[in-house]
Amino acid sequence: MQKQNFQNHVRYYAPHHFILLPLILVGVVISLVFAVKQTADSGAWYGITAVFLLLGYTSVMLRQHYALTVQDRLVRLEVRFRYFTLTGKRFEPLEQQLSLSQILALRFAADEELPGLVQRAITEQLPAKAIKQSIQQWQGDYMRV
Repeated sequence: MQKQNFQNHVRYYAPHHFILLPLILVGVVISLVFAVKQTADSGAWYGITAVFLLLGYTSVMLRQHYALTVQDRLVRLEVRFRYFTLTGKRFEPLEQQLSLSQILALRFAADEELPGLVQRAITEQLPAKAIKQSIQQWQGDYMRV
């Protein structure tokens, strides 16, 4: 497995991103072409286009919504546990001063960096991208959804 860092941490799910969504896109394009060329039946073809668009939207939203909600909750618990283990202090009071995206970005920091980076994120109000870019020892998250 390739070592994870800021440049390569985005993950794709091949059946979804490279099969299902392209097929839906092809369906949308073909149905729009037929709608434009066959003016007598254009209403039906626009309806078919709408169905393809709805299928695409639904497939993206359902796949992501449930998995990401659970993942966000687990990452929040992981950061709480790691912070407590490293400092002996509870993370919840600090968590109130951070956005979810900031907490999610902190998960990539190595143990040596985490406490200091938490303080920097709070005092400097670093956005998630800046937190990720500040990490010197990237800790990959290889089990992401």
